[in-house]
Amino acid sequence: MLLLRFASMTMRIALSLLVGLGLGSAACSQAPAVSDKPAVYASVGSELTHYELDAAAATLTKRSSVTLPQAVQYAWPHPTRRVLYVAWSDGVDGRDHGVTALSIDSGSGALRPHGAPARLPARPIHLTVDTTGTHLLVAYNLPSSATVQRLAPDGTIGGQVAAPARLDAGVYAHQIRVDASNQFAILVARGNGPADGRPEDLGALKVLGYDNGTLTNRASVAPAGGVDFQPRHLDFHPSKPWVFLSLERQNKLQVYRKLPDGIASAPLFTKDSLTAPEHVVAGQAAGTVHVHPNGRFVYQANRANGTTEFQGTSVFAGGENTIAVYAIDQDSGEPKMIQNIDTRGVRPRTFALDPAGRVLVAANQEPTLVREGALVRPVPASLSVFRVGADGKLDFVRKYDVAASVANSMLWMGIVSLGNR
Repeated sequence: MLLLRFASMTMRIALSLLVGLGLGSAACSQAPAVSDKPAVYASVGSELTHYELDAAAATLTKRSSVTLPQAVQYAWPHPTRRVLYVAWSDGVDGRDHGVTALSIDSGSGALRPHGAPARLPARPIHLTVDTTGTHLLVAYNLPSSATVQRLAPDGTIGGQVAAPARLDAGVYAHQIRVDASNQFAILVARGNGPADGRPEDLGALKVLGYDNGTLTNRASVAPAGGVDFQPRHLDFHPSKPWVFLSLERQNKLQVYRKLPDGIASAPLFTKDSLTAPEHVVAGQAAGTVHVHPNGRFVYQANRANGTTEFQGTSVFAGGENTIAVYAIDQDSGEPKMIQNIDTRGVRPRTFALDPAGRVLVAANQEPTLVREGALVRPVPASLSVFRVGADGKLDFVRKYDVAASVANSMLWMGIVSLGNR
């Protein structure tokens, strides 16, 4: 049984979990109590596998798996670290979409079904829990929208909160995040690049008022009107008023000033995420972004999966599959790139830091064929493990191959601390 303590949790505990999954940052400077062996969860299709992470040794040990009704899209833990909410779908053209609550065993990290799944109207591309742990927010890419589900005191999923008015969700929502104040959320509307003679769909950051599960339109942030602006993911600094944003097609990192009711209309800084931004190949795109728990560094994924023909075979066309590391100026918020390290795989869609910021694990999403001279060799999907130095830089330790395919890929991974509850 889960203890009925959700409503009385403190903000510090709530936000420290978000660091633990590598999906957010704590709002206080005091480090949370964390385990030396947090749980790593990674999905391949509908299978979600638990790995034990030994942070000191930088090793992963495969434990057990659970199977969701359809392919896993994203997951997010409850602030108590006792429940993991897993979104699943049979695709944008499918009809089977939902979210399942899984209880997390506090000792082993094993997952078990917890209550009935909630059916959803479309493919859920991202989800998050508010800072009080009372509501689950879900973002959908097609049609672009967001909904909110109530959470019971034991963490099971309740009914949907009725929206008071039509939300301005922009085009192709890709992420939704709730500010630490629990008073506003940001829906990241990526838009779409130009294709097949069609002009681009403009991107924007939709700032939404948030009040006990109710979302309302507040502001739309779209520099240059949203032209050449394709935001994918953002993360909040743990103690400073800065928001770090990854621009997918532009291969950029931007920094925005956070305001009491949202964010500023223009970025403070814009930085290239690639080592060779003047030589971008087809299929190159920026990915997710995470701020280190200590607030001194920010990490961003660079993904490439374009192919070319070689002797009748489609092989990797080149590009950067790396984690870009930036040092953050603690006075201005300006990020300065200090490293761009190879992930030893292809298309690192997601990555996470352990709760203490000692280890980073990157999920290379899918296998591919790579040309080496006259030979072609397979590069499997994998989990790459890096140590994080005191200077924020990453040191590759090892990788673990994962049995995945392009059609059944490793779409999500994250880390949850199993420390004090």
